[in-house]
Amino acid sequence: MFYEIEIAGLKRKLPLCPINDELSIGAFVMFGDVEITEAAAKALLAKAPEFDVILTAESKGIPLAYEMARQSGNKDYVVCRKARKLYMLDIIETVVDSITTDHVQKLCLGQSDIDLLQGRRVLIVDDVISTGESLRSIEKLLDQIDCTVAGKMSVLAEGDAIRRGDISYLEELPLFNPDGSVK
Repeated sequence: MFYEIEIAGLKRKLPLCPINDELSIGAFVMFGDVEITEAAAKALLAKAPEFDVILTAESKGIPLAYEMARQSGNKDYVVCRKARKLYMLDIIETVVDSITTDHVQKLCLGQSDIDLLQGRRVLIVDDVISTGESLRSIEKLLDQIDCTVAGKMSVLAEGDAIRRGDISYLEELPLFNPDGSVK
């Protein structure tokens, strides 16, 4: 089963994947899809507030953050890592329980990332915002840094995120029943 969606003028078929016995989601994966990444980045930048640096969580938002940084004149971008790395110094971290992951994860920033964010206007971007758990975790990290959240954006808003007034997105992605019908 698939759900067809149009994003930034491009049509894609998203496979429906069961989360549990009562819920399925349309799987939107930007990895490897340069055309959708470039188009979505351009469309989001057209709606973006003024910002100095882009921030995303590892992993599916990385190509989007890179392309938005590139298209905006090679601005900096930072990735909140899912685990501590040996090269990271003076780490700050928080936990996240995302709908698309079967376990609680960490999000970490090291001092070099913190230095890039310090005193700057930060645009948080992701591929999909659904429950908002990843976004909340990123905001908890940013609360520990002297920076300003300029905006929060995603390619798709799913479920309850559609009704949020604090995010910008390109398209709505419904939730699905196990039989593929829209909830």
